[in-house]
This record gives sequence, C-alpha cells and structure tokens, in this order.
Amino acid sequence: MKLTFDNISKQYGSLHVIENFSREFEEGQLVALVGPSGCGKSTLLHIAAGLEKPSGGNILANGQPVRGPHPERTLMFQENALYPWLTLAQNVALALELQKVDKKAAREQAFQWLEKVNLKSFEDYYPHQVSGGMRQRAALARAFISHPKVLLLDEPFGALDALTRMTLQDSLRDLIREARPTVLLVTHDVDEALFLADRILVFSNRPATVLKEFNLAHHEKTHDLSEFAAMRRQILGLLGIHAEQDDVAKLLEGAEV
Repeated sequence: MKLTFDNISKQYGSLHVIENFSREFEEGQLVALVGPSGCGKSTLLHIAAGLEKPSGGNILANGQPVRGPHPERTLMFQENALYPWLTLAQNVALALELQKVDKKAAREQAFQWLEKVNLKSFEDYYPHQVSGGMRQRAALARAFISHPKVLLLDEPFGALDALTRMTLQDSLRDLIREARPTVLLVTHDVDEALFLADRILVFSNRPATVLKEFNLAHHEKTHDLSEFAAMRRQILGLLGIHAEQDDVAKLLEGAEV
C-alpha cells in the first residue's frame, strides 16, 4: 500500500511538533525515521495509523484519505501490550477475532504465526511465564497475523538487550520479506536503521523537518563497508554525535551488512 504524507503539520496548542512534512512511501518499502527524542516521529506514526488527525495537510493510503484506524494499518509499540490473562496463542488470535474471524480458525493461524517467530510449544504459556524477547516475538506474530498492508513500528525492540534485539531484527526482516508490507520504523538505533531500512529519514529537533534522506540498496545486495561506515558517521553527525572513524571500523569488524 502506498502511503502519502502531503504537507503534514501537527501542533498541540502553541507547541509545534511537525511542520510541512511531505513524503511518499511505496508498497513494500521499509523506511526508518531517526531523530532526537520528542521531535515528532511517533506522532507521524499515530497520524498514519489514524489515531491522530494532522493540524494541516493530508495523509493518504493508496490515494484515499485516512479517516481513522483500519486493520490494513497496524501499529506496534515498544511495549508488547499483551493481555496478561490470555495465553500467547490467545493474544495473537485476538487480532483476527476482533475482525470477526471464527475462533477456531483464528487459533489455528495463531499457532502457525507463533511457529514462524520461533515460539512453537510456547503457545499456551502466559506472558509472565516467558522472557521479554519472547513476548515481543508474540507481539510481532500478532502484528503480522492480520496481513497488514502498512506496518507502523514505534521502537519495537528499544527495551530489549542487545543480543535479543539483534535476533528479533533478523526475525522482523524475514517476516517483512515474506509479507511485503509498507513499513515505517521509528528507531534511535542507527545501526538498526542501516540494517533494516531501504530508506532512512533523519529528523531535526521539534518541529520535525527532514534534515537528510538516505537511500540504501536492497538487503539482498552486499553493502560496501566503507560506504556503510561513511553513511553511519554522517547520520550520527546530523544527530550531533561524532563517532571516530576507528570506532566505526571496530563496530564493523565481522559484521554482516
């Protein structure tokens, strides 16, 4: 699904959060939104999800105005938001049951999706009985089970340890390759953005404007490490973080990019 932001602005009273944001995101693209905390990145996701209305401009999904939430547009938060009184399978199946899918059919699909995220045999566990990474895997399964055409990810792995985060990034990339939704990913992790994204938008402080856009090769292609390192340094520089060239080289040692 093509997603179009047409001259979007957003303000809360006298607080201007987003100013004159215009971009088109093509079907199947993963676009990472990187910028300072509080600059308006998450607000853009909420507008795309139909949870908030822009103060000015229009948001279009395949040319049609976004008037409110829709199952074709799924928003996933940093917190997994699983219901503690439901098992993992019941939590995942609920996404279909809310769309009036038969409970038995929804449960069968939930089992299939939990297997895809490596949670086979954990279907009947409750959220408190599994790790944070496993809960986030279940949240991924719930996000994908309804086959959204637009997936809006608000720092989905930000609260996880580094090793779990990298493992889930791999899982997310595999799921996206299979399902091909249009994805907007808010992240503060520049390496995560470089690893996952087809495009990266770097935002200024509030009110959010795009400082620079980076276009990356598709993930099937091998990135040139020197180009990757230069891009990483440039993004960090735009964010006011100045990494030494040697530090970047160390981070890239043995990395698969």
